[in-house]
Amino acid sequence: MLAVDTNVIVRLLTADEPGQTATAVRLFEAESLFLSKTVLLETEWVLRRLYGFERPDLLSALRHIVELANVTCEDEPQVWQALDWAAEGMDFADAMHLASSRSARRFATFDRALINAAKTAGTTPPVTSP
Repeated sequence: MLAVDTNVIVRLLTADEPGQTATAVRLFEAESLFLSKTVLLETEWVLRRLYGFERPDLLSALRHIVELANVTCEDEPQVWQALDWAAEGMDFADAMHLASSRSARRFATFDRALINAAKTAGTTPPVTSP
């Protein structure tokens, strides 16, 4: 299994560097790949902030990558939960942090937007201010 970095996924999804894109395509076609949650977080940030991907297109692209048969994703159930919460309007990084904290009794933050989004989504654990 081969773990890939953010830039490999970005090349695959943006095709902005022809040589690197061709290599990324070959990797995704021929290798068993591992994606860490941190790589997915960084990929989301890069595509949103630097490439201007809109939320629906961005989440669709991440879902497509995660569901590929040759891709193993770290803590895949948490990743899917984070993608679902992000589709409901929660920030993807916040959703990933929260989904990764399922065994906690509570998730504390000063971020009012996260508290409100989590309340709307009915998350577990509940999100509150400290």
